[in-house]
Amino acid sequence: MSSKIEQLIDEIEEYVDSCKPQFMSSTNIIVNKDQMDELLRELRMKTPDEIKRYQKIISNKEAILNDAKSKADAMISEATAHTNELISEHEVMQRAYEQANQVVEDARAQAQSILDNATIEANNLKQAAMQYMDDILMHLENIITSSTQTASTNYENLISSLNYYRDIITSNRNELHPADEDMADMEGDNPGTLDVM
Repeated sequence: MSSKIEQLIDEIEEYVDSCKPQFMSSTNIIVNKDQMDELLRELRMKTPDEIKRYQKIISNKEAILNDAKSKADAMISEATAHTNELISEHEVMQRAYEQANQVVEDARAQAQSILDNATIEANNLKQAAMQYMDDILMHLENIITSSTQTASTNYENLISSLNYYRDIITSNRNELHPADEDMADMEGDNPGTLDVM
């Protein structure tokens, strides 16, 4: 089952895929700023809930360790009670002592094994949760970076297009008034002053 963050990221990707391409471009798209802002705002609101969820998983490490310790203590208590029972029987006192020591040693070894396994499992859960959150945040960072670069490129393309059309318009206007330029040239050659005799 995917998390709410993953679902929101999927929605953002689907929205980006559904956006219309920019005119005369195969890589740029037109993004509705309000809709993108809404998706990002929702993602920002859901992120703390997901982080709390994984913090609970990490906090379960203590519960796992406490459970393992309780089981270990119970096993040691049972082994100690069994030892006392064996020792109280005189005819098997020596053998009971050896067996008791072995039971206690086995219980301690098993308890240590449970604690070690619980610690490893808890650390693995913590590492997996941290890695998962890092992957999600990296994916989100990539989406935002890509969107920023696309917006910047679109802006630069717009300015370039506007400058290109301005130059064409200026050129067309100059072509409409070639006589004005010729008259200006003639006035420069004949200033129109009269010589007085």
